[in-house]
Amino acid sequence: MKLELLLKEIHPIACNKVNPVAEITGICYDSRTVVPGAMFVAIRGFHTDGHKYIDQALEAGAAIVVCEQKLAPDIPHVVVGNSRQALAALSAGWFEHPARRLKVLGVTGTNGKTTTTYLMKAILESKGYRVGLIGTNEVIVGGEAREASRTTPESYDLQHMLFEMAEAHCTHVVMEVSSHALCLDRVAGIRFAVGAFTNLTQDHLDFHKTMEAYRDAKAVLFKNCDRAVINLDDPAGAFMVEAAACPVVTYGIDNANGTLTAKNIRMSATGVAYEALISGDIQRVSLGIPGRFSVYNSLAAIGAMLALEMPLSDAASGLVKAQGVRGRAEVVYAGDFSVLVDYAHTPDGMENILKTARGFTEGRVVAVFGCGGDRDKGKRPKMGAIGVSLADVAVITSDNPRTEEPAAILQDILAGIDLAAHQPVVIEDRREAIRYAMNLAQKGDTVLILGKGHETYQEICGVKHPFDDREEVRAYAKELAAR
Repeated sequence: MKLELLLKEIHPIACNKVNPVAEITGICYDSRTVVPGAMFVAIRGFHTDGHKYIDQALEAGAAIVVCEQKLAPDIPHVVVGNSRQALAALSAGWFEHPARRLKVLGVTGTNGKTTTTYLMKAILESKGYRVGLIGTNEVIVGGEAREASRTTPESYDLQHMLFEMAEAHCTHVVMEVSSHALCLDRVAGIRFAVGAFTNLTQDHLDFHKTMEAYRDAKAVLFKNCDRAVINLDDPAGAFMVEAAACPVVTYGIDNANGTLTAKNIRMSATGVAYEALISGDIQRVSLGIPGRFSVYNSLAAIGAMLALEMPLSDAASGLVKAQGVRGRAEVVYAGDFSVLVDYAHTPDGMENILKTARGFTEGRVVAVFGCGGDRDKGKRPKMGAIGVSLADVAVITSDNPRTEEPAAILQDILAGIDLAAHQPVVIEDRREAIRYAMNLAQKGDTVLILGKGHETYQEICGVKHPFDDREEVRAYAKELAAR
C-alpha cells in the first residue's frame, strides 16, 4: 500500500524524509516482527517503550517510523501526538476498515463478559447469522477456534481479526472490550452496533488506580456505539446511561425501571429459568448455566438483540440450546460430590459463585482459591474474607503468582481473615490444594476451584508452566476411582 494512502488515516504533527509513493509492505508495532519496507509504529507499553527499539526496527529494514518524538534528520519518520491512536487508525486503513463490513457487538464490565458474548453468539447463530468471536477464552473466525493472547487484542491484531472475519463472510462479531483496551486505544475508530455493560466491581486497580478511573474507562465504550445495553441494577449503571451518546436499553432484576426485566426466577444446579418482560411482551427463558449471574448475563444478551431490533421471542428461543462456557461455572466432575471450575478472580465474582453453589449444594461448599501476582493487591484480603465467610472449607493456594513470591500473596489474602474465628487451609502448591479438597469432599459436597477457569498454564517467576485446573480434577478423579 502506498504510504500516502496510509498517512491519510492520521494527523501528523511533523514529517521527515517522507516519500508519499513509497510502497509499504506491512505495519509492525514490535521491532522483532519488522520486515523490509514495513512501517514501524513505536507505542508505549506496560513494561517497555517502543521508542527504545527504533534502531532495531530500522536495522531490520523498516522504511518509516511513526513515533511521538523527533528523530535524527536522516531517518524517515512521522511524529504524532499519540502513537497508540495512530496505530489503530493506520491498522484500520491497512485492512480497509473491516469493521464497516460487520455489525460489531462489544461487552464491557468486570464480570460476565465472556459468557455474555457466547450467549449473544448463540442467539445470532440460531437465527442463521455467521458470527465471529473475540475474547478471553478464544478467538473464533469462520468457525475456526484459535487461542486468545489477551481479552482484547492490540489494535493491529484486532483489525486483522476483523478483516479475516469479514473475508469469512461473518455478518456479526461479538467481542469482549476490556478497560485496558479502552484506555490504550486498542478499539479506537471502531463503531459498535451495540455496546453492553455488565457490572463494575473492584479489579485492575493496579492499572487504573481508582474505581472512578476504572468506571470512566468502561464508559468510553458508550461514546462509540449506535445502541447501548446497560445493567441498571449495578451501582455504576446510571453513570453509564448518562455517559452513553446513543439510545439505551436497560435491564435488571431488582430495578423496575429497566427496559427489560426478569421475573419469577427459578434456579437449580443445572441452570436458571425466568420470564423476560419488556413493555407489552413476556417470554419464558431457560438457560443451562446455574447462578443468579446467569440471569444477568442472559438479560444482557437479550438486551443486545432487542437493540438490534430482534423480537424478544426470537432472542429468548435462541438461548434454549446455548452451552456453558469453558471454565465458567463448569461442572468438571459429578460423582458423590461435584467439582466446578470457575474463572472468579474478583471479590464480586467469587461471592457470586459461592452463593450460587450454596444455593444448590446439599452438603458442604469447599473453595480452592488464590490471587494473581502483579495485579491489584487491594482485592486480596477482601477475597480471603469472602472465601472463609461463604465456604465451609477455604483452601488458599497459588493462582498465577507471575513475578511475585507466592508466599507473600498468600499472606496478603490471610490479612483479610479473622484467624481467631476461621481456620483456612493454606497449601501453596495448587495441584496439592486441588487434591486436598477432593480428598476432603464427601457425598453431597461441592468443590469450587476458582481463579484460573479456562487457563491452561500457571505463571510462576515469570515462566508459564502447563497447568489446567480442569485436567487436574479429571486426572485425580481417575486416581480416586481406581483406589
